[in-house]
Amino acid sequence: MSTSEKYVHSLKQIKEAEDRSQKEIDEQKKKVKEELQNFETHAIQSITSAKADGEKLVESSIDQARKKANAETEKIIEDAKTKAKSVSSKIDSKTVKEIIDILLKEV
Repeated sequence: MSTSEKYVHSLKQIKEAEDRSQKEIDEQKKKVKEELQNFETHAIQSITSAKADGEKLVESSIDQARKKANAETEKIIEDAKTKAKSVSSKIDSKTVKEIIDILLKEV
């Protein structure tokens, strides 16, 4: 083999090595691009899921607060009714006389 043939052969080997390297680089780029797209899709799904969970939690908290407020309101109303009944049943003859005296003074 002559020097020029050896040189051409070496150039072919270099070119083949460059082609293999470029092919590996292209495959790696494709793999990274797919992984990035998968990551982006997963991130979007996670964000959407977290947002939905957060909205459900807010709705649940509001509902619980509403139920608690309604229960407290009902308790206050029942206490007021009970106190109103006990106050009206405590009117004795002395209180009635005082009320009548007040009313008659105005006449």
